[in-house]
Amino acid sequence: MTDDEKKPRKPSGALRLVAGALAGALAGFAALAVAELVSAAVRPQAGPVVAVGGAAIDRTPAAVKDWAVRNFGTDDKLVLQLGILAVLALFALALGIAALRFRRAGAAGVVLFGAVGALAATTRPDSRGLSDALPSLVGAGAGAVLLHVLAGRLARREPAGSGPADRASGSGAGPEQDWDRRGFVIAATAAAVASAGAGAVGRALNGASGGSAVASRDRLVLPAPGSPAAAVPRGAGLRIPGASPFLTPNADFYRVDTALVVPKVDAAAWRLRIHGTGVSRPVVLSFDDLLRRELVERDITLTCVSNEVGGPYVGTARWVGARLAPLLAECGVKPPSRGGRADQLVARSVDGMTIGTPVEDVMDGRDALLAVGMNGEPLPFDHGFPVRMVVPGLYGYVSACKWITDLELTTFDAYDPYWVKRGWAREAPIKTQSRIDTPKPFARPKAGTVMVAGVAWAQHRGIDKVEVRVDDGPWQEARLAPEDSRDTWRQWSFPWQAAKGGHTLTVRATDRTGRVQTDRRTRTVPDGASGRHSVVVTVE
Repeated sequence: MTDDEKKPRKPSGALRLVAGALAGALAGFAALAVAELVSAAVRPQAGPVVAVGGAAIDRTPAAVKDWAVRNFGTDDKLVLQLGILAVLALFALALGIAALRFRRAGAAGVVLFGAVGALAATTRPDSRGLSDALPSLVGAGAGAVLLHVLAGRLARREPAGSGPADRASGSGAGPEQDWDRRGFVIAATAAAVASAGAGAVGRALNGASGGSAVASRDRLVLPAPGSPAAAVPRGAGLRIPGASPFLTPNADFYRVDTALVVPKVDAAAWRLRIHGTGVSRPVVLSFDDLLRRELVERDITLTCVSNEVGGPYVGTARWVGARLAPLLAECGVKPPSRGGRADQLVARSVDGMTIGTPVEDVMDGRDALLAVGMNGEPLPFDHGFPVRMVVPGLYGYVSACKWITDLELTTFDAYDPYWVKRGWAREAPIKTQSRIDTPKPFARPKAGTVMVAGVAWAQHRGIDKVEVRVDDGPWQEARLAPEDSRDTWRQWSFPWQAAKGGHTLTVRATDRTGRVQTDRRTRTVPDGASGRHSVVVTVE
């Protein structure tokens, strides 16, 4: 064997870089896993991904938020969290490579990222102070230590016989340095297993943390409403393939909010405080207090302000709850039209969301509810269990506070709620709108009679007429299904004698005030989209 063959092979620089990147990735994974475990002792909302995601939502311009809802729908939160994880992964890879030469700097980078998570957690509207910073800080500390240890295994080592005397005589290996590959593999494997275990335990504990809330919902039997809803009129729901059902099932009801982790509130521990300007008798209500009040049952259509023309963020449910107006009156509140000092009712959610509603609208006789039930069952957690607000005729961001815990009477001049601070209008009555459900865009129906159908809504005003236009032809009146109430949408149908070729179908509605749905197209910001929905089809 030659002398050259006896020399150790020079390790691959590329392999060492890959190992460094892997060390960074493992450090990031460990930081998140430990943070998940610590958050189980604090609360799920304090986890770094949730905290940073919430802070990102808080600082997102209205136009960007609108774009996210429009393009990702109810998956917008998942996309945001995946984006945060992707950024974290890239950052971790870079720190791992940097730690090959600067171990302390690499570890400091992990700590810095943890500080960002801690800052985000402590500046959220629902922050509980320093305790919310613990998951990010402890997780970052664990990640920093791990990166320092793994980077040590990747440090260059001089082979035996390469001391100063050997180098001076030329007999040593000199630059032929190696790193502890075996030690790195052992340490990295142990770290991966421990991190996975910590993350799994943390996730399981966080999942179980809402156990009492789940149990309180499972035990709940809603009292029979003192004022039940009338039966849905026969024919109000069209049985036309492709048309929306009149009542939207809970599983299909849209969800648009800022909560990355759905709050789970134990009904037994829930409290609602009513206070503020013009409140002569402040109160704190328990869930049982609310159930002892007269409950009413009403069919009400809700609409999200982020709903584009023809969009899906509208649905009708049968709600059960206590009337809000009598409760406010018992606290001494008067609407502005009767000399009341407050014109805005600010609702606060357990997650820190604030929603401002005109007091005049809440107390003008409409069925503004503190809802506890939805479609015959207690509210689902996604939709606000144990209690949420429902106010017909107003977009959700000014009326439909979920997981509600506080009602403060104030003025529009004195306080701007969450979305108003971000450029949305203070008051937002729902605009008259209509939608074509069938045929779908780019459908290819057969020539002959094609049933065109959909829904129209103008909550608290009602729909009086729906018309359909084919291409640039005249407006033709559609058949309206029976009306359930002026607070619900109304279904419509139009038998179209379709001729072969491409066609554009357009719909417009007229509400009970005589106002015709405008053709002026606007975006959702600042007070809801306007325009007329149309679909393009090809008749064969």
